[in-house]
Amino acid sequence: MHSKLPVSKYTSIKQLLYSYLIKSISIDTYNPENICTKGEKIPLYKGRDDNRVFYTSSVSLRLSKSQNRKAMELASAIASDLSGTCDGVFSIQIVPPGWINFELTHSTLATWLQSLVVGSLGRAEETIDGQSPMLNSLFAVEYAHARCCSLVLLAHREGLIKLREPVPNTSPAFWDVISPNPLPWLNCDGTLQLNHPDERRLIGELIQVVDNIECPDVSGSVKWEKVALNLSQAFEKFWSNCRIWGEVKITSPERAQARLGLLMATQSVLKFVLEENLGVFAPLEL
Repeated sequence: MHSKLPVSKYTSIKQLLYSYLIKSISIDTYNPENICTKGEKIPLYKGRDDNRVFYTSSVSLRLSKSQNRKAMELASAIASDLSGTCDGVFSIQIVPPGWINFELTHSTLATWLQSLVVGSLGRAEETIDGQSPMLNSLFAVEYAHARCCSLVLLAHREGLIKLREPVPNTSPAFWDVISPNPLPWLNCDGTLQLNHPDERRLIGELIQVVDNIECPDVSGSVKWEKVALNLSQAFEKFWSNCRIWGEVKITSPERAQARLGLLMATQSVLKFVLEENLGVFAPLEL
């Protein structure tokens, strides 16, 4: 996995891309203060494509007027600078009339997913009372969280993975995986093992939710109940069509372990949204 990715600092993929963009437009004569005072105001949007994870920015279009330069020229200059610092993190494509597209590499996705498993989102400072009332509208989300927990614990009991302390109460990370560590996200050719459409859809949902959590430009207007329900639905589709036990466990144990990692990443994000954003206890079982 890509060692350069600062996952401890940038849990959100959007934040990571902001950091690269801000540095790039600040070292030239672009005067980024003309378009933003903070990184979150740089135009950057996640693209809609379940087959890949990419973001697009119109920063060169916005800068072209104040810099009296053509947008494509600016985009090329920014892309050229970024290529020297983001090698292996994402690939860059310039699209007329001046859009800059950033596509995440499989290695970056693997490192990011691992960061969710080990608990980069953190935990609540105050423990939510286990007797908190369950909202009927969030039952599907609560169920998805509990289902993730039960499946991971089953995998531990069957030896597919090994946990140091099943469901710890004090560790910064919810799951403390001893082996395999890190989880086998990538194939031997460096591509992501999780290539089923429902796997990629779930990864895309996770990235969007974490962006919403971490980026201040959108978090204030997020409808968290809808976000949580969308994530739980993506999980249900994944679980219905992407098996872990049976033939998969026997013939492709590393794929089964990667899918378990995706379960743990999903549980981590569901727990955070339920407890931090919705004030609802995230049950371990139902």
